[in-house]
This record gives sequence, C-alpha cells and structure tokens, in this order.
Amino acid sequence: MTRSDGYLLDNRQPEAGERFDAFAALFDPTTFRHLDGLGIGPGWRCWEAGAGGASVVSWLAKKVGPTGKVLATDIDTSRLRSVGRPPVEVRVHDLGLDEPPMEGLDLVHARLVLVHVPDRERALRSMVSALRPGGRLLIEDADPALQPLLCPDEHGPEQQLANRLRHGFRQLLAGRGADLSYGRKLPRLLREAGLVRVEADASFPLTSPACTALESATVRQIRDELVKAGLATDEEIDQHLTNVASGSMDLATAPMISAWGRKE
Repeated sequence: MTRSDGYLLDNRQPEAGERFDAFAALFDPTTFRHLDGLGIGPGWRCWEAGAGGASVVSWLAKKVGPTGKVLATDIDTSRLRSVGRPPVEVRVHDLGLDEPPMEGLDLVHARLVLVHVPDRERALRSMVSALRPGGRLLIEDADPALQPLLCPDEHGPEQQLANRLRHGFRQLLAGRGADLSYGRKLPRLLREAGLVRVEADASFPLTSPACTALESATVRQIRDELVKAGLATDEEIDQHLTNVASGSMDLATAPMISAWGRKE
C-alpha cells in the first residue's frame, strides 16, 4: 500500500490479521504453485512487495535457504516482525512512491497489492527494474468487476442483502482509487513493461470456511465506512453478519488473476 492512498483496509485494524489468515488459506496454494513453476530454489534473491502478512515470506525463506535472501516490504511491517531474521530482511517501503529497495533480483512477487496503489504504473516499473536479466515477476491481483457478487447464487433475501453490501464495498474501494478491473489487465501490462514469456490464470474460490471468515472480517472492518456513506445501516450489517455466521450461504471472492513473465 502507499502512504497517500487512504487505504480502506488498514493493516493496523484488529480484523486485518483475520483477513491475512483467510487470504493465506484461499490463495497460498495458488501462489506457491506459481512460484514453484518459476523455478525458485536455494540462493535466490527475492522481493515480496507489499507483504502484509507473513505466510508467503516464510515459504520463500524456506525455499531460498541460508544462501538466499528475501526482502519483505510494506508501509506497515508490524505483522512481519515474527519472520524478520536471516534470510529475511523486513523493510518499510512505499511501493507507489519509493525507489526499488534492491536490484539484481531473481524474483519479485506482489499479491493483492497493486489494485490499491494509486500510481500502479510506477509501482510496476519499480518491480521490473529491480529484476536482473532473466529474473521473474509474479503479480497476483483481484478483479472485482469481473465477478462482482458475494453470492453468485442469489436465491433469497440473505443473498440479496449480501450482494448489496458487496456492491457498497466495491463503491468504497473505487472511491479510494482502487482499479476494480485491474486483474484482467496484468498480462498486457507485463508485456508492455518489457517482460517475455508472459502467462496468466485465475483463481476463483466459490465457497469455503476461509471465504466466510474473510467476509466476516472485511465487513466488520469497514462497517463504519458503509454506514457513514449511507450504503448500509447498522441493522443490515448486523443481520448480514448473523447470516454469514450461520454458514448457510455460499460466499465467493473476486477472481484473483496471477500473471508472470521474465525480464530479458
């Protein structure tokens, strides 16, 4: 995230840890599969940009071993303290404003970050410039506009309320500068940035305990913003949280697009 973006989902809020745990459950298998496919191994020098939580950083550290390096950056590194030991270095860094913190890297990865960064173009250039020739870039970001519903199977009033609140959430994100159709652009943007062998795929969890946990934490985190903007009442939010806790609804996430390529 950046200092100037008025980020809606502040990492310092108490629900942030629940969100990071849910993202890890939902998306770590996809992320690790792609990173393995890029050939990561002992001795690699990696940058985890906008790290937020520690799950990917810890996995990278095991892969690169004592001869490698993992630089984990974010504007708020409070949730990275537990992994701040060799081969991991934790550093405060604003992806949208600061210069690349390191050069000659084998791998740069960012997940669910750029969609929220106002100057996404600069951030992407920064990550590409940090790579050595032959280095790999993996960007994974959401595309809420591609699938805007929390409940794709909208068959009753509970699902209708859920989708209305999800629409309100998307309005808040867009008002803070998020690009809700960013994910689908990634393959083109990586090619335009000069990368070769660009590929992409999508992950779309439709229902799971992690989807439920993510929705509960997200709504609790943004409830004041929803009410203040007139997008929902406290009573509607309480009812939705009760519906979510019942476990009777199929809750989906926005598709996460993973795109990767190599620097010539």
